[in-house]
Amino acid sequence: MKKTNKKKDVVNMPLVNPNAAGIDIGDTIHAVAVPEGRDNLRVRSFGAMTCDLLEIIEWLHKCKVDTIAMESTGIYWKPIFGMLVKEGFEVYLVNSKQIRNVSGRKNDEDDAIWIQKLHSCGLLKSSYLPDDEQETLRTLVRYRRTLTSDCNRFILRIQKSLELMNVKLHTVIRDITGKTGMAIVEAIINGERNPENFLIYVDKGIKADNATIVKSLQGNWRIEQLFILSECYHSYRYYRERIAMCDAEIERQLQAYQAAYYPDMPVDKNVRSKKQATKNKPKFNTSSYLKAIYGVDVMAIYGISDILALEILSETGTDMSKWQTEKHFVSWLNLCPNNKISGGKLISSMIMKKKPNVASQAFRNAANAVQRSDNWLGDYFRRMKAKGGNKYASVATANKIATVFYKMVRQKQEFNPVELQEYRERYKLAKINYLERKLTDLKKDVA
Repeated sequence: MKKTNKKKDVVNMPLVNPNAAGIDIGDTIHAVAVPEGRDNLRVRSFGAMTCDLLEIIEWLHKCKVDTIAMESTGIYWKPIFGMLVKEGFEVYLVNSKQIRNVSGRKNDEDDAIWIQKLHSCGLLKSSYLPDDEQETLRTLVRYRRTLTSDCNRFILRIQKSLELMNVKLHTVIRDITGKTGMAIVEAIINGERNPENFLIYVDKGIKADNATIVKSLQGNWRIEQLFILSECYHSYRYYRERIAMCDAEIERQLQAYQAAYYPDMPVDKNVRSKKQATKNKPKFNTSSYLKAIYGVDVMAIYGISDILALEILSETGTDMSKWQTEKHFVSWLNLCPNNKISGGKLISSMIMKKKPNVASQAFRNAANAVQRSDNWLGDYFRRMKAKGGNKYASVATANKIATVFYKMVRQKQEFNPVELQEYRERYKLAKINYLERKLTDLKKDVA
């Protein structure tokens, strides 16, 4: 069989973007390629300083380039991407998988030329990118998520220090970061050692009896663990303060977001979510802003909490038209099989092995939250879990939730769930119809 030359095929293809340039992004060097004949050198290497980026822009204007493709390498693409967009260039941020596995590329200059050739022939597709307002919100929400994760690590270290001193407080009360837990930890740090003296800090809502609580607080008070306990407690308090500051900044950005895109939708502070508040819920009224920005109550969807809805907003925005259908949306979230078909036959149907983005993880967390719920999504999760395990059920249910979310936001329709009994009846009827069709096919084969 005669082998084809991919590079030769690309060169012979008609030009879709005749004024296209390609940039290979790096930490210290950016290689830029322009169409042939625009300058003495077709490809040039520049530094990554701001003055170098300005020089790149000047050279691209000189070469009469109007569209540019660059590879999404780490975070190094962000500074030059923003500057190019402000200068009026059409910029494509390309997934490296689209241009990988091509032989013959030895250095950054060759990479830039190859990107330029592919882009000039219209073979590259830009990744989804948020606008400025959404980018700001996304950065703040991601930073809050990092703060929350770091804060939770100090909670685990507090529990570990107590366990190493054989203080079993975290096994008696439900949440050590609650009013009772923090009061007792503060008393330990301040020098209290008598178990009976801790009873004055026990809240009325604690279910454990006083005798059990006293037994749990009989420990061997080691000096090094008391020091670590104190350090982790103060670090925990510090991170809670930082999270509160971040919440205030997120609220200001939500106000700016709503004023910029949805000024006709007033923020009703009286709107409250009917769901039980989670421990990591923002301090401000998240539901009111989400309702005004989305135009529908997305938190009515089973499993979606305040913080998950906020993360989804920061990652996807509100313009669902960027995805043609709900199937394109769940594909972008990597919540559906990557079907490979050849010769009309399905070769494989596996979900791509890649780290889920923040929005995808938010929908998966929402799916895990409904697995014990008494509704149709919970019933669907349990049925999928019986079929393929917990991970399979999580992805399948997240697909359902993302589809409902897409239709609600795109069509501005409120959540209208089917009753659990009706859903079960529909499933039974569909299963009966399926089995009847299989029986009919078997009868035909026998005949």
